Amino acid sequence: MARNFPLAGLLGLRRLEEDQAASALSAANRRHAALQARHGALLRDLAASPVDVASAAALRAAAIARASSRSMLTDLSALTAVSEADAVQAHGDFQQARAATVGLEKLEDKHASRLAVEDLRAEQLVLDEIASGSWHRQKESLPR
Repeated sequence: MARNFPLAGLLGLRRLEEDQAASALSAANRRHAALQARHGALLRDLAASPVDVASAAALRAAAIARASSRSMLTDLSALTAVSEADAVQAHGDFQQARAATVGLEKLEDKHASRLAVEDLRAEQLVLDEIASGSWHRQKESLPR
């Protein structure tokens, strides 16, 4: 049996793909969390905007500000929904990459176990030969 794991190159590639998928997932989650935070902050700002107006000009300015904020909120809600979909996709990609890696890692573990068994078997054979030779020498040196 080959001493090196025959699929080591493929396993390395799968681990690299898994690392890249994990990085993409992390970035997608960060983007989504940042957009959610901005969305929450905008909602708080809208709720905290003053309701009392002293003149028609102030009322018009407040209406324009609210309309602008509503437009930004709608855009931010759409961006948040897209970022959530991206995060879900990135999570699926990561799980797929992880599954591909796990299968190869299990094969690598089995390969390593087989090598360990072979090494122990070979060592035991050597020990048996040494013991057998030693026993025969002792037997021959005994007086008859």
